Amino acid sequence: MGKVTVIGSGSWGTALSIVLADNGHDVRIWGKNKTIINEINTRHTNSKYLSDVTLPETIIGFEDLKEAMEGIEVVLLAVPTKAIRETVVHLNQIKQEPLTVIHASKGIEPDTLMRISEMIEGEMLQEKLKGIVVLSGPSHAEEVCLRHPTTVTAASFNIKEAEKVQGLFMNSYFRVYTHTDVIGVEIGGALKNIIALGAGISDGLGYGANAKAALITRGLAEITKLGCAMGANPLTFSGLSGVGDLIVTCTSVHSRNWRAGNLLGKGYKLSNVLDNMGMIVEGVSTTKAAYYLSKKFNVEMPITNALHGILFNSENADEAVEVLMKRIGRREAPFANLF
Repeated sequence: MGKVTVIGSGSWGTALSIVLADNGHDVRIWGKNKTIINEINTRHTNSKYLSDVTLPETIIGFEDLKEAMEGIEVVLLAVPTKAIRETVVHLNQIKQEPLTVIHASKGIEPDTLMRISEMIEGEMLQEKLKGIVVLSGPSHAEEVCLRHPTTVTAASFNIKEAEKVQGLFMNSYFRVYTHTDVIGVEIGGALKNIIALGAGISDGLGYGANAKAALITRGLAEITKLGCAMGANPLTFSGLSGVGDLIVTCTSVHSRNWRAGNLLGKGYKLSNVLDNMGMIVEGVSTTKAAYYLSKKFNVEMPITNALHGILFNSENADEAVEVLMKRIGRREAPFANLF
């Protein structure tokens, strides 16, 4: 069995630690919150993020990252997008042997418009990097930790690295497929959070199932168009990291992006929503990044534009929906002609 260090003691990092521990791996989890790390080691729980879940006793929490990385060749980053660069810089300073870096984060850096693997590659010294693998798909931590069946994708430009990660994680309740379209997998995983915000707003406004189904479908078209303009394979978006992740994030109460959107639809201010969520809502910063990416690649993204106006320009949600509905009529193009 292997040794893996998980960086990030939130819900997703903890849930993935459970999968790895169930597979017999030596799992070390590092986090900044000393109270959580102590609880993991003494009570084998993480009540702040996953209440009523008992962790395998083989998961060991660490407060010192250097100690947690001793003898490690595979590291899993389960931190918010904004913490990626800081984390990788720290790894550069403390680790000499080359690493396989897995990331399970879903976002785009607003200032640079970089995908997470680009951020990692830009910060990690090349002699310390074996490969980068993206782990993405329809996978709420609250269900993974209960061992409910979940299926995800491990994507890397190096298929051998993707297969390595597949072998680490795959078991009777956590099925992993491999992929080489890193761009498509990352864009699908990041941009679905934007559409989930919109789905939550739609539900908060009381629009019902018809509106949400239309939003998800046209949202997928936007994600696909932008992804393809950036170099992704269009078929990737019909897979787990595309439509699969989109459906679960737009329809599940476990989705923090849906919950945030739902509160916005009910009239709460964005600042109040974010203050009360208790966790990062990646869809907010990703909306800003996608808005500017659409300009950069000259891709029409009306839903993203509408959400950008609601989030950052205090535009009225009802009025934004009316503008969307009154756009000039057009033919729904076949999938192959979207790009």
